[in-house]
Amino acid sequence: MANILRTVIENDKGEIKKLEKTAKKVEAYADQMAALTDDELKAKTPEFKQRYQNGETLDHMLPEAFAVVREAAKRVLGLFPYRVQIMGGIVLHHGDIPEMRTGEGKTLTATMPVYLNALAGEGVHVITVNEYLSTRDATEMGEVYSWLGLSVGINLAAKSAFEKREAYNCDITYSTNAEIGFDYLRDNMVVRQEDMVQRSLNFALVDEVDSVLIDEARTPLIVSGAVSSEMSQLYGRADKFVKTLVEEDYIIDVPTKTIGLSDSGIDKAESYFNLANLYDIENVALTHYIDNALRANYIMLLNIDYVVSEDQEILIVDQFTGRTMEGRRFSDGLHQAIEAKEGVPIQEESKTSASITYQNMFRMYKKLAGMTGTAKTEEDEFREVYNMRVIPIPTNRPVARIDHADLLYPTLDSKFRAVVADVKARHEKGQPVLVGTVAVETSDLISKKLVEAGIPHEVLNAKNHFKEAQIIMNAGQRGAVTIATNMAGRGTDIKLGEGVLDLGGLCVIGTERHESRRIDNQLRGRAGRQGDKGESQFYLSLEDDLMRRFGSERIKSVLDRMNLAEEETVIKSRMLTRQVESAQKRVEGNNYDTRKQVLQYDDVMREQREIIYANRRDVITANRDLGPEIKAMIKRTINRAVDSHSRSDKNSAAEAILNFARSNLLPETSIGLSDITRRKDNEIKDMLYERAMDIYQQQISKLRDEEAVIEFQKVLILMIVDNNWTEHIDALDQLRNSVGLRGYAQNNPVVEYQSEGFRMFQDMIGAIEFDVTRTMMKAQIHEQERERASEHAITTAEKNIAAQSIDADPAELDAVYQGVGRNELCPCGSGKKFKNCHGKKSI
Repeated sequence: MANILRTVIENDKGEIKKLEKTAKKVEAYADQMAALTDDELKAKTPEFKQRYQNGETLDHMLPEAFAVVREAAKRVLGLFPYRVQIMGGIVLHHGDIPEMRTGEGKTLTATMPVYLNALAGEGVHVITVNEYLSTRDATEMGEVYSWLGLSVGINLAAKSAFEKREAYNCDITYSTNAEIGFDYLRDNMVVRQEDMVQRSLNFALVDEVDSVLIDEARTPLIVSGAVSSEMSQLYGRADKFVKTLVEEDYIIDVPTKTIGLSDSGIDKAESYFNLANLYDIENVALTHYIDNALRANYIMLLNIDYVVSEDQEILIVDQFTGRTMEGRRFSDGLHQAIEAKEGVPIQEESKTSASITYQNMFRMYKKLAGMTGTAKTEEDEFREVYNMRVIPIPTNRPVARIDHADLLYPTLDSKFRAVVADVKARHEKGQPVLVGTVAVETSDLISKKLVEAGIPHEVLNAKNHFKEAQIIMNAGQRGAVTIATNMAGRGTDIKLGEGVLDLGGLCVIGTERHESRRIDNQLRGRAGRQGDKGESQFYLSLEDDLMRRFGSERIKSVLDRMNLAEEETVIKSRMLTRQVESAQKRVEGNNYDTRKQVLQYDDVMREQREIIYANRRDVITANRDLGPEIKAMIKRTINRAVDSHSRSDKNSAAEAILNFARSNLLPETSIGLSDITRRKDNEIKDMLYERAMDIYQQQISKLRDEEAVIEFQKVLILMIVDNNWTEHIDALDQLRNSVGLRGYAQNNPVVEYQSEGFRMFQDMIGAIEFDVTRTMMKAQIHEQERERASEHAITTAEKNIAAQSIDADPAELDAVYQGVGRNELCPCGSGKKFKNCHGKKSI
């Protein structure tokens, strides 16, 4: 172990020496840059761009370019980056993570690599955790970039597609991680090139990289569309039922936060819904509603997991930042169950149209870098998933903050009394205090207790985050008391008022340990910035969520042996701190396993998504006749249909192929059984393809010009691809939910998901080609088709182009499909079950 630690430390030291060497080269340009006039310094930008076009690398230009930014920052902002900030900038340019303590000026550090990489002209994305920080950083640091001749854009959720495109076309674009991801997904759902907003993904610099790429990576980004549900009223009924239950009727597993009905609960459910057996196959949907209602009522907590807005909407609270997650909804019906629980309007269920994990989203950039004050604990994950190293950067001045040992109390009440007493004592002497809480509910509770104690204070949580800038600005003033959720732990700079240093600086009081050590360290880091004095103190109780889930029994037994009076008991021990950190490590390990599993499953979809999106992009950007692609689809569809039917006996095979041809390729009267029976399989394929090509030419000739042909072909392909892709994503979601059960048969669920997902993808490709063939061959195309195609492009895939009218007589079609079983293959040759194809009309 000692050798491993020595190797790590020596590696860091070696890396620091290399960085210092390069930083000195940057500093060597300082006098030269200071001697330039403003115009001469600004002229460096076009000079660098020309040198890059002439073949000089960004690495070679780094010392001089960094020196230019340093001088520009001094003239524009009055700030001059220190050597440690230059070192951090070098690490960022190389696509790694500099771990820089809070208050070390990460925002200014980023200006150097952002400027350097923007010179290539391919775009730089600066990613922040919320729009407030995006706007703030783009406004403040944007002055430097604009002064140097670079364009800066801010990508906000409220902006139109035109405004977003303008922002992405700038040299430097500020955005949140969620908006970057959603724009990527939406770009791959449009049907016109001019509706796309993003350029290719070049270089991303992620602020608070651990929050974005680690904490939020457990939840994929999902774009959903509403679907109607005949059973939506069951949300209300299930909610009313579970509210009748008592504690004995359900079983909660606290560590995993899962819940299920006990035997008595099952009996009550069968009685309530008048069922013989709750778990009959026909009651699967109902059990799903009951499970969600149980989770909503007994697992999901108001003001902790979610809040109810003034508009009567359920807003998810981000457990890592304490902010509400606008536009996000719990999946799989849980959000609707919570709406039923709280008595607010129940919104429609949604169907996934596109999804991607943050891991796969950010791995698409040519170069990815990030900065934070707390990344070392997740170094292995950064290296394994993102191929980024974590390099600790020394502080500009020694850290003077005093981190006190944790204090443990037996109950929540005794803990909060101690917190209030501590805050009151510090407030009376004038020392500013920041009280950090894990949940909105806790911040409201402490606020109430401080009001009772007569202590004036401000509260910053998801309910009033719009006041964030003002509250943080005053949090370091003499006598200020601020209660905040984790949202005050990142991206904010608390400046100390006059005389505060003499009182010990800012004191951070944590009312509970978070699941992640990094979040605690972020909160601590609000105090003692840039060598200032400061203090931090965490208060814990045996009734805290983390302590209940991990390790409280052992500590409680110690208290019992010590025979101390419960209300007066307090333990202050480094051993206790180590116990808590051990519990946190276990939670972090569990969370890592969750993220890893999410990524493993998404990697299956990633390959499929990249194929679909790449082909989709080719279609959208094509300015040529797509006939060769459509003809190839028609040929493959014919080959598949003939091959699939030729395995049965000759007479039934001929009948099936004839049915396929009449339903999907040719006019009813143009082909008969004799055309099939007197030919071999290859001859049948050639004959059908030749006749299909004649029909194809007839169809295309109905369009008035080449531009109309291309527009029709594009919309036809995109409409069908989108419909099938959406269905495929939904099927993969269902597969993922069910494949876990295969673990009981000693099968690896991920491997099963991979093999089954691949087979489903192949089926989807066949279905796309079949739908394109049938629609192309059987469309009723009129002169106004181009206008109809354009209308589709503007609206949605559900507004079909006129290609959906089948030329066959309805009575003849009914005769073809009569007597076909719902689970048999459809006679049309699509390869789908009858109930999922032409059988839909008869269900």
